[in-house]
Amino acid sequence: MKPELRAQVQAALADRYTLDRDLGRGGMASVVLARDLQNDRFVALKVLHPELAPTVGADRFKREIRVAASLQHPNILGILDSGETPEGHLWFAMPFVEGENAYDRLERIQQYPPDEALRITAAAASALAYAHERGVVHRDIKPDNILLSGDEVLVADFGVARAVSEVAQKLTATGMLVGTPTYMSPEQATGDKAIDGRSDIFGLGCVLYEMLAGEPPFKGPNPQATLMRRFMGPPRPLRPMVQIPEYVETAIVRALAKDPAERYATADQFADALAGRAAAPPPPKPADAVSEAAAGPAGAAGKKGCVGVLVLVAGVAGLVAEALRSL
Repeated sequence: MKPELRAQVQAALADRYTLDRDLGRGGMASVVLARDLQNDRFVALKVLHPELAPTVGADRFKREIRVAASLQHPNILGILDSGETPEGHLWFAMPFVEGENAYDRLERIQQYPPDEALRITAAAASALAYAHERGVVHRDIKPDNILLSGDEVLVADFGVARAVSEVAQKLTATGMLVGTPTYMSPEQATGDKAIDGRSDIFGLGCVLYEMLAGEPPFKGPNPQATLMRRFMGPPRPLRPMVQIPEYVETAIVRALAKDPAERYATADQFADALAGRAAAPPPPKPADAVSEAAAGPAGAAGKKGCVGVLVLVAGVAGLVAEALRSL
């Protein structure tokens, strides 16, 4: 955190928190370790970047943080406190988790054992299923937002990702694209306003693929190319290089389908398929997709990773839309 921002936040919260060391800085916020003076405990205090706060707005931020704070699930990192400083800095506090995030562990071990990758994914899917049932979509699922502490798996940053995503169109107009290209769903990349839980399922599929393969499913030499890759077909097969059952790879491919209608309808369905508890047919062929569209809603009903915002040059969404028109 920059010294000037740290001084302002510390002065505003002096009667509640004492700021300690920096924990990290992402695209949306800076994170510091802080001591909660009232409860005598350490917390992770996140402060939204000053350049984002005016566009997001205090009312929207506080509303989304309240929604996120209402999520009570063993695999969701809760929110303890939140507010706004006199200078307009937006902040919230979460429990401090001793451990590491899934990205840092991947950097350390290069590749997850399949059983561990599937265990982490199942826990994250349970958290997403719970949130989706309550109308909350994360919008920024990535390894950095999956925290690991012993056997505990916690999905973090529901509120801030929602708040920033609500004003994604305004941010894009100023040259910013909200999200993390490596894990962003095609519909989010093109600026689709109708984002639902299937976008999170795509992100979780990307995370699982990366944990198993040691590299993300869609990777380019720059952020724009990385975004474009997901429109060009499925990723490189995992088997036989990665020792996983065929049904696991089939489930991952379906989660990474370009069309949301071809993915799983719920995170629970994805988890069941990964565990071999449900069939995971491959995405339908184009002819099948046309038939389903003709059948209407009834025919389609069964098909239902520090903190991150990557700032890109304006025009990426237009490039992606142009690519879609050419497919």
